[in-house]
Amino acid sequence: MSPAGHVAWVRVSPAPGRNEEVASLNLLDGLGVEGDRHAKPDARNQVLVMDTETLDALRLRAGDVRENIATRGLDVAALREGDRLRLGPRAELLISHPCAPCRKMDALRSGLQAELQGRRGMLAVVARGGVVLPGDPVERIPAHA
Repeated sequence: MSPAGHVAWVRVSPAPGRNEEVASLNLLDGLGVEGDRHAKPDARNQVLVMDTETLDALRLRAGDVRENIATRGLDVAALREGDRLRLGPRAELLISHPCAPCRKMDALRSGLQAELQGRRGMLAVVARGGVVLPGDPVERIPAHA
């Protein structure tokens, strides 16, 4: 299978209200992003994946929706529960569910919560750990493959 896109940037949320760009993400099996406040065993919201095309269309900047991984060339809204994403040579995410926009989005811009409905990205769990870097290829593996 050929890559569906690539990683544009990676970010970590070490504490509430903070989302910082980093040079690489270390994804830990079944736990999430090392150093991220959402890294918890058995959580379904370990990693937030968002596409830059949606961010651009909504005039949003890196980190505005608190994404961990931003992709370019991958239609994140088309992903379904059970799909997998292979990032770089080793890491793999299992898509769990869409990320519902919360009221905090309206603090960025009035009406943004409604604009993001069905477009805020997908939440995932770490199926196989590894380091993810900007520029890494992203491959979609459909749930039925």
